[in-house]
Amino acid sequence: MKITEVKNCPTGLNYFDKDDLESKLEPQDIEDIVEIFQTPLTGSYNWDYTDADNRLKKLYELGKKLNWNATMDLDWSNEHYSHSDWATTPEHQQLAGFKPYDDLSEEKKIEVSWHLLGSSLSQIVHGEQGALLVASQLVSCAPTYNAKLYAASQTFDEARHVEVFNKYLQERIGFNYPVMPGLKLLLDKILSDPRWDLKFIGMQIIIEGLALAAFERQRAAAMDPLLKDLFYLVIRDEARHVTFGVNYLEEFVQTLSDEEKEERADFAYEACVVMRNRFGSDNVMKQFGWNVEEAQEVLNKSENAKLFNNLLFAKIMPNLKRIGLVTEKTQEKYAEMDILQFQDLEDHGNIDWDELSQPLDYASKTG
Repeated sequence: MKITEVKNCPTGLNYFDKDDLESKLEPQDIEDIVEIFQTPLTGSYNWDYTDADNRLKKLYELGKKLNWNATMDLDWSNEHYSHSDWATTPEHQQLAGFKPYDDLSEEKKIEVSWHLLGSSLSQIVHGEQGALLVASQLVSCAPTYNAKLYAASQTFDEARHVEVFNKYLQERIGFNYPVMPGLKLLLDKILSDPRWDLKFIGMQIIIEGLALAAFERQRAAAMDPLLKDLFYLVIRDEARHVTFGVNYLEEFVQTLSDEEKEERADFAYEACVVMRNRFGSDNVMKQFGWNVEEAQEVLNKSENAKLFNNLLFAKIMPNLKRIGLVTEKTQEKYAEMDILQFQDLEDHGNIDWDELSQPLDYASKTG
C-alpha cells in the first residue's frame, strides 16, 4: 500500500489500463492519492434506545429490505455499446450550437459524447464520496437514535454508489475527470462545518436533490442498458434519502430560534448558488482545446442546461420550503435567481409508501 498526500485535488485526466484491471492488481501496486481535511466534529452518544414505530423507522427498514449488490444485481457482460456508438442520445448533446463542436465529424462528436458522459459520471463519483463522508460523520454527531441508525444505513448506500459508478467508469468509460471546483467547494463546506444539522441540510436536501435531478436526466439520455439499470437502482436509494431528510429536518427546524433558522436558510441559499453555477464541462472543453468561456456561454443558454436547471431546483426548492428554510429574507434572493416559483411544487415530505416499497424490478424499466 502506498499513500500519497496532496495539498489540492488532482487536475488531470486519469486513464484506466484495462490490462491492469483484468490482472487484479495487488495492494502494493496501488497508489492512493489523498487530500487531508480537518473538521471540528462534535459527536454525541444517545443513551435512550427507544425505537418509535414511526415513518423514520419505516424508511430505515425499507433501506435494509431493498439493498442491492453492484456486482451481482447488474449485468456487466461485454454486450454493451462500444465507443464507436453514441454514449448518450444525440439530441441530449449539450454542446450543440457551439461552432467548434458543430464543425466536427460525427465520429469526433461521438468521442466528445463519451468524454461528456465520463465527466458527468466522474462528478457523480466525487459527489457520492462526499456523501459517504458526510453520512459517516452523521453517525457520530446526529443526536437521535433513529438518525444514527439511518445515517449508518445511508453510509452503506453511499459506499455502494461510489463502487458502482467507479466500476462503470473503469470498465465502460476508461478514464475519469477530476472534481469540478463548485462541487468541491460545496463538499468542503458541508464536511468542515461543525453543526450536524447543516451537514444534514447540505447532504439530504442539496446534494441528494442534485443527485436525483442529475440521475433522472442522465438515465433518460443513456444509450447503454446497463447504465439505465444502474441509475434506476441508485435513484431508488436517493429518493429514500431525500424523503428521510425532509421528514427529519421538518421536525428539527421547528425547534430552532428565528436566528438559527435564518443561519440555516442562508447556508441553503449559498449552496443553491453554487449549484446554479455548477453547469458546464470546463474539463472537457480544455481536453479538446476549446475556448472555455465561449463554450460555457453557449452551454448556459442551451435548452438542455435550462431543462436541467429547472429539474434541479424543482427537486430542491419544495423541500427547503417544507422544512421551513425558505424565509422572508431568502425569498427575495431566490426570486433574483428566478427559482422561487419552484417552491410550490410537490415536495418529498409526503411519503408514498407503495412506491418506495416496490420490489426492485429494474429489468422492466429500462425503456
